[in-house]
Amino acid sequence: MNNEFEQDELEKDEIEDSEKSQGKMVKGSAWMTIGSILSRILGAIYIIPWRLIFGASLFPLANTLYTMGYNIYSEFLTIAIAGIPSAVAKEVAHYNALNEYGVSAKLYKKGITLSVVTGVVCALLIYFCAPILAGSGGKNAIPVIRSLAWAILIIPAMSLTRGYFQGFQQMAPSAMSQFVEQLGRVIYMLASAFFIMVIIHGSWVTAVTQSTFAAFVGAVFGFLALGWYYWRRRDHFQGLIASSDNAINVKTNDLYKEIISQAVPFIILGSGITIFQLIDQYSFFNIMHWATNYTNTNLQYIYAIFAANANKLIMIVVSLASALAITVVPLLSEARTKGDNHSISKQLSNALILFEFVMFPAALGMAAIAGPINRTFYGTANMDLGADVLTFSAIVSISLGLFTVVTALMQGISENKRAVKYFVVGTIIKLVTQVPLVYFFGAFGALMATAVGFTIANYLIIHSLKREFGLEIDDIKTNSVKILTFALITYLVALIVVYGANFGLGLIFNYNSSLISLFVSVLATAAGGFVYLFLVLRSRVADRVLGNKMKSVRRLLHIR
Repeated sequence: MNNEFEQDELEKDEIEDSEKSQGKMVKGSAWMTIGSILSRILGAIYIIPWRLIFGASLFPLANTLYTMGYNIYSEFLTIAIAGIPSAVAKEVAHYNALNEYGVSAKLYKKGITLSVVTGVVCALLIYFCAPILAGSGGKNAIPVIRSLAWAILIIPAMSLTRGYFQGFQQMAPSAMSQFVEQLGRVIYMLASAFFIMVIIHGSWVTAVTQSTFAAFVGAVFGFLALGWYYWRRRDHFQGLIASSDNAINVKTNDLYKEIISQAVPFIILGSGITIFQLIDQYSFFNIMHWATNYTNTNLQYIYAIFAANANKLIMIVVSLASALAITVVPLLSEARTKGDNHSISKQLSNALILFEFVMFPAALGMAAIAGPINRTFYGTANMDLGADVLTFSAIVSISLGLFTVVTALMQGISENKRAVKYFVVGTIIKLVTQVPLVYFFGAFGALMATAVGFTIANYLIIHSLKREFGLEIDDIKTNSVKILTFALITYLVALIVVYGANFGLGLIFNYNSSLISLFVSVLATAAGGFVYLFLVLRSRVADRVLGNKMKSVRRLLHIR
């Protein structure tokens, strides 16, 4: 009898731990999702006034130049950050689980020193190597690339501080500083572009250069926001350090080794999407010159459509996956430290289902409103090609988002080397398929090669996770089928609303205008979103993903 009682208590504790862990992940995901989405939306909305400031003739060239500079900057920034924030978040969670908060604080201080060094080195490299890195951008790209060196100086330290907060599973500071950073960047971008192009009628290259320099301005504001959060919570952190067991004494050199050993795989995996974008940037023009008679200006227009325009919008969707990825790493690290394989398996399954729950409707919804949303942001120039590319990109974004999540899962359970190996396989596939696919399908070919490369890498990683830790396959399959079905219904509803609104409004207005297109996009998104919300609440899928709190949401909306 006692054994049965003890067994029941043990099962109850396991359920409570599982629900608590799921609750932490959902809460953390909510904060990171809000921060990421708001930042991405800001990073997309600025395009509308920015496009109007440059005008129809200069905007495609300015957008291409901006994108080329930012792709290079993203890779150097990833190297400068060196994966240290995520590595520190993982290690801080590890030591916190052992009640060694003093070691966590020491780890952060040493990480800051390392971040400053890598920031300075990479900033100098990108500044002096700008003429070599300019590539197809020519001399116009040199000042743009150099302007981004300033941001690389301070962003690594800022990102590390975010990682420290995340190690304590405090996601709000990271989310809010991310939003403040983006807000400061966008305000400076638009103000400087307006002043140069409209007030003094200056050079469009100078305006683009100041728009990229805005990354530094935004970083300053983001860092200040983090400082404010730390100042408010300093007593809490100091109290945790004072109550540490202090049973572990880690030497400085060992701390650096620990950070670097964790960080190197993060460099490769963290820059996975950027590496694929750079493959496009440095190969697309050469392949298309070989396959067509297009001029370099024509190719810049096409490149801007898939690499800049569509990519900027789908990254709003992919940022959802990034938010999930950042949240799950400390939780998995904590479970790994405790040797709790059952919890690891549960969290892996929860993370994949949560990814599908958010990503499937978001990606298909973006595909449904591709026409009006593309016109809203980029006008009517090449609008048919732009809408088709955005539709295809939205579907491809599922593989990009999944890669972000599954590599974070591998890192959270210390399977970094294996994740890197699988990414290398995916990159080789991208390189092998790039030439024939771009040759025959142009911009769509580049997206196809990206989808194939990431899909293979994702399959290898998920298969590895299943083999080593086990996944709740039946649960994942059951929920995946329901989520995909609901997402497809959402897609159809949004698509019907788009066509219906275009027809109805087209009788009175020009439905190709940016304002009407925005209205149609919002209307279709609201309709599709409502249908998806109703379906996941009615079917209880929302309860499985987000927990029992969905019961109160159902009561509020009178859904049985």
